[in-house]
Amino acid sequence: MKKRSATINRKTRETQIAITLELDGTGGSSIDTGIPFFDHMLELLARHALFTLTIKAQGDLDVDYHHTVEDIGLALGKALDQTLGDRKGIARYGFSLLPMDESLSRVAVDLGGRPYLVYRIANRKKKIRDFDLGIIEHFFRSMADQARMNLHIAQVYGDDAHHAYESVFKGVARALYMACAVDPRVKGIPSSKGVV
Repeated sequence: MKKRSATINRKTRETQIAITLELDGTGGSSIDTGIPFFDHMLELLARHALFTLTIKAQGDLDVDYHHTVEDIGLALGKALDQTLGDRKGIARYGFSLLPMDESLSRVAVDLGGRPYLVYRIANRKKKIRDFDLGIIEHFFRSMADQARMNLHIAQVYGDDAHHAYESVFKGVARALYMACAVDPRVKGIPSSKGVV
């Protein structure tokens, strides 16, 4: 099987981001965004999707975290789209029901080429330390748009904000692991249209 990997470099006046993604990886990662909580979430994404992922980002963190988080979503989505190529032979759909202690998240993914995000979070906490949790939605929207992915996230319940968002990132990881898998029984594009 051809190696499914991509390297993306994104540079704006606000951010400078370098991402290398290998879909059929080991779960290993090297993440440095300057935002410790977000680094942790991205490490979990790589680990549980079994991606090999390197992210080096510099952004205007003195302004806030928004530009950096959103632009990483754009670059990671683009890397995912490139690694999938024409999407021949993939399972296409993936889902996960992911517990993390008292928290539970449901995630469903369709890699059929139609970008859309549905994002529902039950946990009402606004911040973890100085990290605005509302930015996570922008990250997933940016990733879904660039990856041409339909992504549904429902964080169903959970009192602890860290656990709630950890269940989200792990749930997305497991759903992507399933959807990106190559199935030898799938011939060509996994769509009745013949194209995604």
